[in-house]
Amino acid sequence: MHSFVGVLFVGLAAVLLAAGPAQAGTRSLPPLFRESGALENPNFRFDARADDLNYRLPNNTLPIHYDVELTTNVHDGTKKFTGKVQIDVTIVEATTTLVLHKRQLNILSAKIESATSASEDLTISYEEEREFLTLTRKTNVNFEKDTEWKVTLEYEGELRTDNGGFYLSTYTDADGNERYLAITQFESTDARHAFPCYDEPNKRATFTITINHSPTYTAISNMPVDTSKTISGKTVFQKTVNMPTYLLAFIVSDFVYTEGVLNDTPQRIYSRPGTKNEQEWALVSGMLILERLAEYYNVDFALPKIDQAAIPDFAAGAMENWGLATYREEYMLYNKDTSTVTTQTNIASIIAHEYCHQWFGNYVAVHWWTYLWLKEGFATLFSYKAVDAAYPEWGVWQQFQTDDYQSALTNDASDYPRPMTHYVQKPSEIAMSYGTVTYAKAGSVLNMWNHALTDKVFQRGLHNYLDANQYSSAVEEQLFLAIQTAAKEENYEIPAKIEDMLGSWSRQGGYPLLTVTRNYNNGSFTVTQSSFHNNKNTVTQKSWYIPFNYAHQSNPDFRDTEASHYLLNVPSVRVDAKLDKEDWLILNKQSTGYYRINYDEENWKLIIDGLIKSPYKIHPRNRAQLMHDAYRFSASNRLAHSVLLDMMTYLPKEDQYAPWSTANGIINVYNRYLSGDAKYYDFQMFVAEIVTPIYEKLGINDVPGEHHYQKYTRNAVINMACLAGIQSCLTETKNKLKALVQHGTPIEANVQSQIYCNGLKQSGDDVFQYVFNQLMDSTDQAFRRVLISSLGCSQNEKQLKSYLESSIDKDNKLRNQERITILSPVYSRGSVGLMATIDFLDEHWDEYGNLNTGFGGTNPLNDALGGMSLYVVNTEQEKRLLALVDKVKSSEHVSSSLEASVKYNIQSNFDWLKSNRDPLINWFQSFNIKSGASAVISSSSMAISTLLLLVISRLF
Repeated sequence: MHSFVGVLFVGLAAVLLAAGPAQAGTRSLPPLFRESGALENPNFRFDARADDLNYRLPNNTLPIHYDVELTTNVHDGTKKFTGKVQIDVTIVEATTTLVLHKRQLNILSAKIESATSASEDLTISYEEEREFLTLTRKTNVNFEKDTEWKVTLEYEGELRTDNGGFYLSTYTDADGNERYLAITQFESTDARHAFPCYDEPNKRATFTITINHSPTYTAISNMPVDTSKTISGKTVFQKTVNMPTYLLAFIVSDFVYTEGVLNDTPQRIYSRPGTKNEQEWALVSGMLILERLAEYYNVDFALPKIDQAAIPDFAAGAMENWGLATYREEYMLYNKDTSTVTTQTNIASIIAHEYCHQWFGNYVAVHWWTYLWLKEGFATLFSYKAVDAAYPEWGVWQQFQTDDYQSALTNDASDYPRPMTHYVQKPSEIAMSYGTVTYAKAGSVLNMWNHALTDKVFQRGLHNYLDANQYSSAVEEQLFLAIQTAAKEENYEIPAKIEDMLGSWSRQGGYPLLTVTRNYNNGSFTVTQSSFHNNKNTVTQKSWYIPFNYAHQSNPDFRDTEASHYLLNVPSVRVDAKLDKEDWLILNKQSTGYYRINYDEENWKLIIDGLIKSPYKIHPRNRAQLMHDAYRFSASNRLAHSVLLDMMTYLPKEDQYAPWSTANGIINVYNRYLSGDAKYYDFQMFVAEIVTPIYEKLGINDVPGEHHYQKYTRNAVINMACLAGIQSCLTETKNKLKALVQHGTPIEANVQSQIYCNGLKQSGDDVFQYVFNQLMDSTDQAFRRVLISSLGCSQNEKQLKSYLESSIDKDNKLRNQERITILSPVYSRGSVGLMATIDFLDEHWDEYGNLNTGFGGTNPLNDALGGMSLYVVNTEQEKRLLALVDKVKSSEHVSSSLEASVKYNIQSNFDWLKSNRDPLINWFQSFNIKSGASAVISSSSMAISTLLLLVISRLF
């Protein structure tokens, strides 16, 4: 599952770019220099268990096959559905009871029979806490071991409205009529809402699905239709392969489709009527990516077909149902005239993520949710490897660097990081497992070993794993064994057991800091490992098996990423490299290793000098990571701020995406803290100095035919240029938006987010209302996301008040899943937005807390208050937010730990300012004097800054 609800912790998605996101969509979030408030709070814990209940089903009976028949009248909006399930079970241990799962279903009858026994009624009991449906034999006679029985349950239920289980979705057709559809989203514990079942990933079975529905609608599921049994209004599907319950899926709708076939595997794209012309990109990408994955794994796709469906209401983002993957519309529909390059990339990468699951998660399931990373880590990695194989000209690995690798490093550095392999039981605990560790960290760790052991060994290891565990489930040891075997088969020498090496990364949280100390007399260097935490005073005794390699100035070859050296669970190792003392040294070629690296002072100076003189001798991913590491080291008092800031002076020579995206993230962190400072102008001057050359080169206009990621780079650069107050950026963005409003002049799709956001910062009510009306009228989900984000850029209290109130106005055209995305773009764009959001919630907190978050989501009020705390940087903001928290802390909408988390985040912000403000401002002032920075900032921007300071001064 591509988890957009999965990153559940309070602050993770809260920090948007101060000038607006690079683009809308799943890949639009800035580099993650931010930390989750929950992850960083040492007082944050899972709720303590009230008892020692075992939430796992007993293993005394197992399912073999399900016949599921459902009847729905969803075509007219009816929520009620009826069902009948027949489960063939085998008795593993003699018992008088069978225990299954059910949720929100009314069981009408329960019977059991066997080939040698007549049908008999069963006694029904239900435990709500564990959702256990217990069926007991009335005769009190055991079902004997190794016998097989058929359980028949008849039941009724209602389609849910929270985008989970078997649920109701809607859309508005071209004539303005509301249309209905029924769809499923079962991962991880929601199959039990559609039919009683053994709802655990290792309890696989086969399924035959029958759906009774209106003849005006069609039904689709994991398998092709069984035409010999299907009639009008009754669709029967072919029997599935052996699979877990959570991967089952069915949709009853009036959707239209496009189809294609590659190497005898048919594929279809389904979506609502009127969008058929937007299905082509997903269809072509799906066919290419499925083929590339099958080639890499050397394992054929297991089913006779695969479909993809774009769903109007879909909280999960995307889901890998075997043979029927489902997506939000914005991650499936692409209009070649109006969609952005970000949408195009998102679609390809999310398809690759879900298609990887057809092998990792479906063909081989995880034995239990403890090992969730065994599927999500691979899906994260192959969302890049498969796209790179299908579209090698794009260069997607720079985006891996900024979107996953850096976010993993940032969020895996708390005092109490969670291991990749982490035992869970309750559904609530399982839901909490869908986060950065499971996705981004696991993908980064797997990528590290992919490079360290060579792709040849890694590829063969994955084939071994899939082949040995097909149509079954696995634990991490089976993956380790498969790679160990592959190394032997390829005659590849490894320095230790794979289980020891990889297990040191999966079984303990966090990651190492490598400290490199050079001996400039003999050319050697020493690498020492320790556990890295954002709090440098946190010390642990953890130790890892660490692969590494290096490049240096006399041999700046970053191509070979195989490990040349290891720290084999030892504190340090010495490398006799015979380096010239004038050469820079950089470890971790292409930043494939999952760790941070700190160098001695002299080597940092040599690296900075090398970047300034010849930046392209150093790989762009290393250029990005040098800044990212230096930022984290300076913010945690491990390194002088001057090292990072001196390094960033090379940026006028930079033109690659990963370094500029990283720099953009750093600048926006600084802007968050310094935007109300009396010396803010010095910061702006520095930003203007480093960004002006690339801004003048790329401009604000989209250029057809340019490199894929240059469009991404332009977006980051526009944001930085307007943040710096560069006159041409402010004028051109305002004029482009004005031309759209007054003359209907279209804004190129790839720069819409930047133009809207920066233009709205300078616009009146007429322009704001025009953009808001666009949001209300648009049916393009990706464009709606751009508008939702951009409207929060306004710095007008009246405009923001009306926008915030739209989140609870049930009469407007916002979708339920959009309502809870309004506040973050407002409160994250500065003090005006933060205070406006506090005012809004002070009056409407209960209404906002009652919004529907979708399945598995935390309460929107709790999320908003936690997110807002990350932006509090003065005492007046603190006073107002804490008063609001005090007002709502006894509400059912917020957690018992909210107040402590909010106070922790606020104090962290004040600590940051105390530690970092003065050295930063002093450096900016000194730099501007030395560089003779010209007054490129607009007079209006200076006037706004002056006015802002007058307002801010009254807050302290």
